[in-house]
Amino acid sequence: MIFSQTLKLSGTIAAFTLVAAPALAQDETVGWTGEGSLSAGLSTGNTDTADIGIAIDLARDFGVWKIGTQASADYGETDNTKTRNRLFFAANLDRQINHKLFGFANVSHERDEFSGFEARSFIGGGLGYEIFNSDAHGWSVRGGPGLKIDEIETVLDQTTSPATVLIPAITEESFSAFGESNWRYAFNDNVGLTNDSKALWADISTQFSNVTALTAQLNGSLSARMSFEVRHDTNPPLGFEDTDTVSRVSLVYGFGK
Repeated sequence: MIFSQTLKLSGTIAAFTLVAAPALAQDETVGWTGEGSLSAGLSTGNTDTADIGIAIDLARDFGVWKIGTQASADYGETDNTKTRNRLFFAANLDRQINHKLFGFANVSHERDEFSGFEARSFIGGGLGYEIFNSDAHGWSVRGGPGLKIDEIETVLDQTTSPATVLIPAITEESFSAFGESNWRYAFNDNVGLTNDSKALWADISTQFSNVTALTAQLNGSLSARMSFEVRHDTNPPLGFEDTDTVSRVSLVYGFGK
């Protein structure tokens, strides 16, 4: 069945979204805020495919401390052939220093079957600054050093029989630097625009990503979202393109706000 692998890859995320999120929303003492989303997307770059995705984004404040976690899974097929299979997880811990400045620690892990990487991981920390923070307008930036771990897949020459190894699988660890910008603007109580940019520099390659999203509330906790994402790698593995784009339409359930 088309997209059956999505259920296998993201069952835990889906179960939490559908079961735990409404329960948290009803219990105001829990303190969690966030959203779960189900989306359909169109990707270009290393794969040209339509796909579906599921994601969850959670956060909780503990006075001067704040924790957050994000997880997503995307899967797509074209003519019964798998053309997209991506899992992503990230977690962060922030510590407010004053009303503008904060420190943070961050870890992320990505597995993307059609990127040329078996997996990509990052762990680091640094400082952040809230430039604007009001109900209508918010903008924060953060950055710092870290460790980047790239697990690069074997590159094969498919023109020979049997296929010959052009580049063997390797794992590369390198010092890196991380930067992120998170901007939001509310046109009114029901419609808002966001733009999130990230850069991860390392000796081997530098990764950039940018997501622009327009969200409109439908009723209560349910919203519709249109988004456009660009991901760029300055030095992708041999045979892979350096830029991918994803256009996405999502149904979003927010809770705890």
